Amino acid sequence: MFIDGKGSTRILVVRLGAMGDILHALPAVASLKHSYRNARLTWVVKPQWAPLLEGNPFVDRILLLRRDFPGGLYRSWRDLRSEPYDFAVDFQGLLQSATLASAAHPDRVFGFHQSQLRERAAGIFYSVKTLSTSAHVVDRNLDLAAAAGAASLLHTFPLPPGSPEGQLPEGDFVLASPLAGWRSKQWPLEHYAALATRLRSQLGVPLVLNAPPGASYPQVPAALLHCSGLRGLIHATRRAAAVVGVDSGPLHMAAALAKPGVALFGPTDPARNGPYGGTLRVLRSPGAVTTYKRGSVIDESMRQIDPDTVFEALKTALGCLV
Repeated sequence: MFIDGKGSTRILVVRLGAMGDILHALPAVASLKHSYRNARLTWVVKPQWAPLLEGNPFVDRILLLRRDFPGGLYRSWRDLRSEPYDFAVDFQGLLQSATLASAAHPDRVFGFHQSQLRERAAGIFYSVKTLSTSAHVVDRNLDLAAAAGAASLLHTFPLPPGSPEGQLPEGDFVLASPLAGWRSKQWPLEHYAALATRLRSQLGVPLVLNAPPGASYPQVPAALLHCSGLRGLIHATRRAAAVVGVDSGPLHMAAALAKPGVALFGPTDPARNGPYGGTLRVLRSPGAVTTYKRGSVIDESMRQIDPDTVFEALKTALGCLV
């Protein structure tokens, strides 16, 4: 094991993306840093997700996996090998992430058991394999951190303050992010329109729809459009009085920030991937089937979540404003 002159442990964490997955790893990484005295922790991440780690007190070094310019990957590889590591923890469980963890030549590499990996071959690179019995992804990551020596488990989500981008209402508003990586997890835009109309007419609260720069979808009547990058999304989420979310990164950001609101679920299991922390109420059609199919059309179970039901749940979340 390598110990530097200050007696610190060198830890390498690999979780390249995406937004929700990085958010779900924050408590585990905080637990590692907190448990090892004077530890120096490096996190390998793709550049587009690095703003999520800005100012994180549990991360000493952010190492970007660059592929966006000639020689970028080589530079990232060189940076990865520039420091020795006592151990690495791969929270991603893919061949790419496992290869990166192993390439740093740490004394040990911790990862999940093959039966819990999306790409089982990644397990070849792990010297210690953990079989988690927890249901939620956050708790599974904490189990892996504990296997790597985290004796004090923290349930904290250190996020930066974000910065203003685009236009937001001056007063209270409800924030939603309609897009998701899989279209099957999305809620129909006409449902957002119906929800926006009721929020304005009955509560006087606008519905703001966030989208990344360059995203395009039809104008939603009665709703406001807010385009921003990650920093702008963090800022908007902090400002929102409540949130409506689907199983995607923005929902998990709202949960990490302990925002009230509603989480809409269909083909994915809220017990495993739902909002963590209990501030968001989960709505799911009784007939929903857990499939995790990356469908190209909205799953019927998402269509069955009625806008009126969502409104009533939001009305409760916004009780202090009514």
